[in-house]
Amino acid sequence: MKSKVLLIDDDIELVGMFKEYLEQEGFDVKMVHDGEAGTAEAFTGLYAIAILDVMMPRMNGLETLRRIRTNSQLPILMLTGRGDDTDRIVGLELGADDYVAKPCTPRELTARIRAILRRSQSAPLDNGAAALTVGQLTMWPEQRRAAWAGNKLELTSTEFNLLEVLARNAGRPVSKNALSEQGLGRPLARFDRNIDVHLSSLRHKLGTIADGRSCLQTVYRLGYQLIKE
Repeated sequence: MKSKVLLIDDDIELVGMFKEYLEQEGFDVKMVHDGEAGTAEAFTGLYAIAILDVMMPRMNGLETLRRIRTNSQLPILMLTGRGDDTDRIVGLELGADDYVAKPCTPRELTARIRAILRRSQSAPLDNGAAALTVGQLTMWPEQRRAAWAGNKLELTSTEFNLLEVLARNAGRPVSKNALSEQGLGRPLARFDRNIDVHLSSLRHKLGTIADGRSCLQTVYRLGYQLIKE
């Protein structure tokens, strides 16, 4: 069955080119050209991933992302202007799974889509249905569900991927490069703050350990570590 991709961008010529290429690569693609329509389509639950441009008239991409995240954890790949670090960081903080800087080639976009889908749709690393438990954190990789102290965690696809990697390595630091490779499906780029922003968001969603510290710690020069209680 073809993966359905939602393209939200007001640049009709550009998204037309992306649509043609993605369809040749085996995807089923729907194009919409404004944030209101994009939000409505995202809420249908029909899509495997949405590609969302930051710069759109009326309702921009960041506001569109904010609205989608009120009711959907659909994987979202942001299209940002090259050098627009602020937009990228805000987008990640609002729940985007990753971003691609424009101008980008259809091939690059397709590779990034495949990386996100591969991790969001893949079987769990141990191919089992057993729960993964670290302290008060419980994850069910097969159902892609997670809970803290019995309360459901609302995680984006990328946040779930990163947390699963950390949980499987609980008590040991995991490098940012390993997190990027295993959680995002791509090598860590130079000056890329993607992992840091996702991990900051996870800190706010996870609870604390007995001494009041976050269960997710930065280990100087080594990466991040999920503490075993």
